[in-house]
Amino acid sequence: MLAASLPTVELNPDLAPVAVVVWLHGLGADGHDFEPIVPELRLPADLPVRFVFPHAPEMPVTAFGGQRARAWFDFGLDGGADPAGLKKSASLVRDLIQNEIDNGMPAQRILLAGFSQGGVLAFQVGLHYPKSLAGILALSTFLVSGETLGSSETQANAGIPVFMAHGQQDAVLPMALGKAAFTTLQGAGYAVQWHEYPMGHEVCLEEIRHISAWLQSVLGSAG
Repeated sequence: MLAASLPTVELNPDLAPVAVVVWLHGLGADGHDFEPIVPELRLPADLPVRFVFPHAPEMPVTAFGGQRARAWFDFGLDGGADPAGLKKSASLVRDLIQNEIDNGMPAQRILLAGFSQGGVLAFQVGLHYPKSLAGILALSTFLVSGETLGSSETQANAGIPVFMAHGQQDAVLPMALGKAAFTTLQGAGYAVQWHEYPMGHEVCLEEIRHISAWLQSVLGSAG
């Protein structure tokens, strides 16, 4: 389905959704990557959540020797994020959020999730979005916009709940990058949780259980 200008995979609950999770995949993956995680979350029946998994655009990726892949922004060999690409993708995700708002979901019931590159984008959009969102779920990722925290751009989501998780043996994005982002957010006064697991650049079952508990805490029940 096409929502805004990004193609998406969408999973809708049996009941009318009371919240939406927009989940952004990592470099080289697509919207189907985290689709199987939804049933593993085992969310209760009284918390019907709609999940939207957009596909990133295809582009040449420097870290892949210039080969085309789905990416939210170009990744250089030094692991740096291309600012122009990040800004463009952030605009696309904001359009996606606006689409959900136009369909009747309040901004404060929309949560952004992202893995790796997708987590960078979730931070970029969520921390700077002009309306209060439900939360940010940032997995195996890092922060590139720390210098703007506390500015007028981030005022609306200064109190946004944040869940961060990282693998202790992550060789793609070392855990030190994630921990630095956590320290930055914590120092800026954000309500951020940190979780680490004995794994690489991936997701584990214990992490999924913790994510589920956090989502239930943040999104609450239908009542």
